[in-house]
Amino acid sequence: MEDILAGGFSAIFSRTVTAPLELFKLQRQNSFMPYSTIHHVLKREGPAYLWKGNGTNCIRAFPQFGLTFAIFQETKKNLPIDHPALLNFVAGNIAGATAIACIYPLETARSRLSLQSCHSHYSSLSDALRKMSIKEMYGGAKMSMLGFGAYNAFAMMFYYNFMDSMQNKLIAGGLSGLLTTTCVYPTDLIRRRLQLQGFDPSVPKASGITDCVKKIIQKESFKGLYRGLLASYLKVIPTTAIQFWALGTCKDIFSKEK
Repeated sequence: MEDILAGGFSAIFSRTVTAPLELFKLQRQNSFMPYSTIHHVLKREGPAYLWKGNGTNCIRAFPQFGLTFAIFQETKKNLPIDHPALLNFVAGNIAGATAIACIYPLETARSRLSLQSCHSHYSSLSDALRKMSIKEMYGGAKMSMLGFGAYNAFAMMFYYNFMDSMQNKLIAGGLSGLLTTTCVYPTDLIRRRLQLQGFDPSVPKASGITDCVKKIIQKESFKGLYRGLLASYLKVIPTTAIQFWALGTCKDIFSKEK
């Protein structure tokens, strides 16, 4: 329970602090969407809407990252692996893939609520979940399990490696976010495109992972798989740094209370 609470609260705190950067990243990844710029959000909706979708993101992030950290810690105890880096990588992969599978409809709803303009599609999270079909809710789920499993595996491995050498949660978290994003970025772009199938006429149609990759490369060349990478760096470095700092702080507080 302590692991779930520490993971959940650290996820909510880090996502809320960096929500405008997350919105910017989503917009850069999906620039074909109408009014998908920070300028249009400020002009049409107002500064508060730089946090649009953040409520859903927090509802999603608490169980996802709470479960991720709890499963990670428990899995580490039961895997017969002696090498620390490999142990963190394998446990992180299992934890990440399992956690995102449990909350996936919230992940899809968050993407759609963030990219709509002036409530053009949904009025709330409950309205989005009611209007989406099961197929739409789980669009990109396979890519997300593969991608987030890999993301969490690299993040855990890098973070604990950096912590062993520098003992600074913020720097270790920021560096792990930078390196992890570089390793797995195309998986994040692809899952977003698949999450948006049927959402808006502007979204390029794709029947699955392979078809999505093929069409992105045909239209935008190979570099299209890295569209929005700079925006992702701007978001993920502070988010990961703050999350791991908050996670470590929560664990320290729980340890002192014992």
